[in-house]
Order: sequence, then C-alpha cells, then structure tokens
Amino acid sequence: MFEDFFNVVKKRFNDGEEEYKPPMFKCPRCQGTSPLSKYEELHRVCPKCNYHGRLSSTERIAITVDKESFREFNGNMRGADPLDFPEYKEKQAELRGSTGLSEAVITGTATIKGSPVVIGVMDSRFMMGSMGSVVGEKITRAFEYATEHKLPVVMFTASGGARMQEGIVSLMQMAKTSGAVKLHSDAGGLYIAVMTDPTTGGVTASFASLGDIIIAEPKVLIGFAGRRVIEGTIKQRLPEDFQLAEFMYDKGFVDMIVERRKLRSVISHLLKLHGFDSKEA
Repeated sequence: MFEDFFNVVKKRFNDGEEEYKPPMFKCPRCQGTSPLSKYEELHRVCPKCNYHGRLSSTERIAITVDKESFREFNGNMRGADPLDFPEYKEKQAELRGSTGLSEAVITGTATIKGSPVVIGVMDSRFMMGSMGSVVGEKITRAFEYATEHKLPVVMFTASGGARMQEGIVSLMQMAKTSGAVKLHSDAGGLYIAVMTDPTTGGVTASFASLGDIIIAEPKVLIGFAGRRVIEGTIKQRLPEDFQLAEFMYDKGFVDMIVERRKLRSVISHLLKLHGFDSKEA
C-alpha cells in the first residue's frame, strides 16, 4: 500500500512542471480572471472585457516601431532639484534604479512600417509620468529635431500632470512644449498624439491636446482636474463616463479610439496618407 502511495506521489512530483498552471490575471474592470500568459500575449489587454492595462515605455516602443529601428536621444538627461524639495533627489535615484529609466519619457527616432518618425513615450512608472524640467526639455527637443529634419512626431502620453516637486519650473514646461509643437506645425509637420491611461493635468493642458490627430486607447482616463475636485467646484454630479476616452470622443476632443492591437497599423496608415513613406529617418 505504501509503495503504491509513494509511486503516486513520485509521479506527481516528476510531472509537476507539465501540470503547473500559469498565474492568473484578475481584471480590475470586469473582475474576471484569465491566464496571465494570455493577458501578456495580448500586450496587457483583458481577453474578456478589452480592458487596456498600462505598458512601460520600452514595451510600448517594442510593439509600435520596426524591430531595431529605435535610436534614443537625450537618454542621459536627469532632473535637478530646483526647490531643494525634501527627499526628491532620493526618490528620483530610487526610481532610476527600479525602472531603469533616467526620467519619465523616452524620445528618439524610429520607423513604423518603414515610415520615419520622431517618437516619444511617457512612462507612468516614473513618478506617475509627471512632467518636470527634464521631461519638458526632452519633449521640446524631440519636436525641434523633428522640425529641423522635417519628420512627423508620434507622442504617447501617460501622466498625472506637472511635477509639483519642481514648482513653477514644472509649470513652465507647458508653455515650452506647446511652443515647440507650434513651431513644428508652422513648418508643416505632422503630429500624432496618442493618449494612454492616464493622461491628465498639465500634460493634457499642453502638448498632449495639440496633435493634428488625437488618438486614444479605449476607456482611458483623459482630463485636467479630478472628478471630485470638479464636482466640488460646480456642485453637480458628473456623468459616470466623464473623462473616459469615449466621452471625449463624443465631445470632439479625441479624433479616434483605437484598440492597442490596431494602433501600429493605424499610425502607419496615417503617416503614409500624409506622405511619410519608406525613407531614412
């Protein structure tokens, strides 16, 4: 009897790897569960309700641009501490170590299905993608490079707004980035803004809303102030879908809502429609 029991346990132990079930993903929206491997395979999109989870900047670049085409610039820029804000330097150093990022945005050149672009991707893992002096400077330089080299800009936004640890310096980035977008536009450049979850505050109130074409992923949060602040100010109850991409689309703030699996193709199509075909970036 004990020998039979031992053989059963031994078989289960030896076959453990084959019987192992992958960890499960629980969707924060529909509360449904699915294999984590399936969620990752769909680039962090829930297979049951189409919830679009957040991507890191490197993941976003990997699924958007042509393989090995991305060339980063200004990658070593790091923020200062103009207000000598308590623990701000330590927080930045900690995030640089844990995320591998120097700041909350990555910029560079790449091709998307052969079309050359200047691309920028904000990363919510670094201080919620807040826009400090370095983020504003990198985005400004990206637009200036695009203007000089007559390239279109594709900018993926994800931010909690201006970085208050830098005070007025962070707020001035709104004007600086908006000015760079205007110069790019005056030179005939194309700017495609892609709003991802969340795009709020001073980023929404500046370069994120100035795209010639504004795209949003489904049901992402887009807004300036938070719901509770607005309701408390106007003393009215807001619609349940207030500040979601679909609400913004209905009001004309967003031009297109595109699922993640289609974004690369849609952006490529838009670039080609505007004459940016296979060239050297």
